[in-house]
Amino acid sequence: MVKLIRVTTKKKLGRPATTGRGIQVGERWHPPEIAAIDKWIASQGEEMTRGQAIRRLVELGLTVKSAARPTAKAAARAAELAAKAIDKHADTSAPSAEQESRKNRLLKGPSVFWDVRKGM
Repeated sequence: MVKLIRVTTKKKLGRPATTGRGIQVGERWHPPEIAAIDKWIASQGEEMTRGQAIRRLVELGLTVKSAARPTAKAAARAAELAAKAIDKHADTSAPSAEQESRKNRLLKGPSVFWDVRKGM
């Protein structure tokens, strides 16, 4: 009679292999954000985990082009149009120097709207 030798493999200790090398980023999400992510997952019509959904949303967000900032030419044109509009409503009874001073203050705007990056 032949004796059968059973070979049993031991389970590997530790956690299972990961999905690959990368940087793990932990993030805390609030209930409204989780609800929005879950709603987006449901609208996709396919099975995916929250992790997969977040990765897909980040990928989509990174591929979208942001709105272009106005160029110097557009800013100059806007200032020109504003100056013409101010001239139409100017107080003609005031001296011309006072009219010019008022116009400059309106075009420059209040100090809270000045670009703070200029001082950096």
